[in-house]
Amino acid sequence: MVTPHPSRRLKELDLVARKGLGQHFLTDYGALGKILQAAQLSPEDIVVEVGPGLGVLTTALVAQAGRVVAVELDDSLANSLRDELSSACNLTIIQGDILKIPLESLLADLPGSYKVVANLPYYLTSAALRHFLESTRRPSLLVVMVQREVARSLMAAPGDLSLLGLSVRVFGSPRLVCRVPAGAFYPPPKVESAVVRIDVYDRPVVPEEELVGFFRMARAAFSAARKQIQNSLAQGLGWEKVEVLGRLGTAGIDPVRRAETLDIPEWVRLWEACKPCPP
Repeated sequence: MVTPHPSRRLKELDLVARKGLGQHFLTDYGALGKILQAAQLSPEDIVVEVGPGLGVLTTALVAQAGRVVAVELDDSLANSLRDELSSACNLTIIQGDILKIPLESLLADLPGSYKVVANLPYYLTSAALRHFLESTRRPSLLVVMVQREVARSLMAAPGDLSLLGLSVRVFGSPRLVCRVPAGAFYPPPKVESAVVRIDVYDRPVVPEEELVGFFRMARAAFSAARKQIQNSLAQGLGWEKVEVLGRLGTAGIDPVRRAETLDIPEWVRLWEACKPCPP
């Protein structure tokens, strides 16, 4: 079904795109098709969508998935979607802030695995990814539209790895689905976008009960950009340099390297050498 252009639909609803909420509505059906193809939906799937907006993606999701839970912060758009898609018996629309909704509560009546398929507002991307991946009810798969620079960060090789990239790779494997130009949205953003698929592991690479400590160590290692890891860890954790050098030696990591150069196995070894990490 082809829906009206967002400019026309907003006018019909007497609404305007709200910059503060990062509202850029997808108009490119080619990109929409690639999102759906990457999500590999079936009638057995439960899907969570964040920021459904005018419902272009939502309409396609309810046609392919067994259940869809769409969380929209904008109350006017949430009400519009309820009216527009009232006949979709497999759709639940929640008006609220996804970051303030525990996923265990959101999905309490929907046991089993689920997927996240969403055109994420740019300002929300990092926090939303952490919200899903660090939850005890994490998804099996995420297919998300993000700012292109964020996509590059998620998939960067050691040498350019960021804290966000590390955070995602602890939980899953990201890959680029496609690039999406600014002209694929209304109103067009000032940056280009990309669709990323993250296949979530059955278990993170660090044991669940150690994740808090691991990320405390990782934040310390990345706390001083381009700084040698021996210095950033000593500063960030409040350890004496001699202790840091000893732990880096145990992990087999050269103390003059930078945090962004370490690969995932090296991060795991470093954690094994550093735990338990101090508060």
